[in-house]
Amino acid sequence: MEEKNTLLIADDVMINRELLKDIFEENYEILEASNGEEAIELLDKHQDEIALLFLDLVMPKKDGLEVMHHMSLNGMISTIPVIMITGEATVESDVRAYELGAADIIYKPFEPAVVIRRAQNIIELFRHRISIEKELELRTQELIESKRKIEQSNIFLTNALSAVVEFRSLESGEHIQRVKKFTRIMLWHWRALFGENQFTNEQIELMVNASALHDVGKIAIPDNILLKPGRLTDEEYAEMKKHTIYGCQMLEHFKQEENEFYQYCYDICRYHHERYNGKGYPDGLQGDEIPVWAQVVSIVDVYDALVNKRVYKDSFTIDQAFRMIHDGECGIFSPKLLECFDDAREELTIETQKEQQKVENGKGG
Repeated sequence: MEEKNTLLIADDVMINRELLKDIFEENYEILEASNGEEAIELLDKHQDEIALLFLDLVMPKKDGLEVMHHMSLNGMISTIPVIMITGEATVESDVRAYELGAADIIYKPFEPAVVIRRAQNIIELFRHRISIEKELELRTQELIESKRKIEQSNIFLTNALSAVVEFRSLESGEHIQRVKKFTRIMLWHWRALFGENQFTNEQIELMVNASALHDVGKIAIPDNILLKPGRLTDEEYAEMKKHTIYGCQMLEHFKQEENEFYQYCYDICRYHHERYNGKGYPDGLQGDEIPVWAQVVSIVDVYDALVNKRVYKDSFTIDQAFRMIHDGECGIFSPKLLECFDDAREELTIETQKEQQKVENGKGG
């Protein structure tokens, strides 16, 4: 970082300017202002060069406090240290100067050796602080970029794994994309209903992307079960239910310690068939033992299955699907989740109709 090497001395008394100039001109370039307006003009023109401002409190046109106010409004006070020099200070003016960001106050008449030492200390302090801030900003940008790359890798992996499911079963692949859309709608409504600070926008997008892996375990289900054109036998259904376990076993290979996205993926994959009353699978969790993000995916998973045709059933209407879910025909969901489901009904309906129109137009399956 290039060091600033200019001092600005703003004082309406020439002898005061000359005295300070004599002290510092051997080591610094000196700019002078005889009133507040001149000081502001020089600050605006040379702000990237000025290492320190000596500022008289009482000056014509604009006084020292007005100059500092201008500096504060224009973002200079954090980069140009100010030493207020005054012979007419009051407690009120001192407090106001410090409030506006003065680094120090020196009272006239001043001792040159003291002024030199205090000025050097303040300049070095500001240089060190700005250096630290720039280093911190650089490190922060590096961390953000590193996090962005990790997130891109996670999303790529998510899309790749969900694409494998889609490759094996076109119906499952389309189902995955719809579940992502419905999950986003539900999470936005959940946050609006139950706490603005509950989930950040970033967390919601991570959950939405994680929802794409809810059925990833179906990769391990035999074709004769996964693609069977009809209802499954009890034994086949028992095997199909294991997709929640198989999926988590696959995710274990990509486990990242203390990674929020991985946790969402794991929870959704394992728990999206759990039910509020404990009668779901694979672990029989109940109530709030089931993570919210897994609960959200569970209800949109059921909803999508109801409103779309499957090899073993015709589609139900949107009204029928809402009634069946509320009546517990597809398992019991939490009262809060059902409230959110109802709150999101209009958007879910619009999105469902868009997807159904795609099918009618031959763009979907």
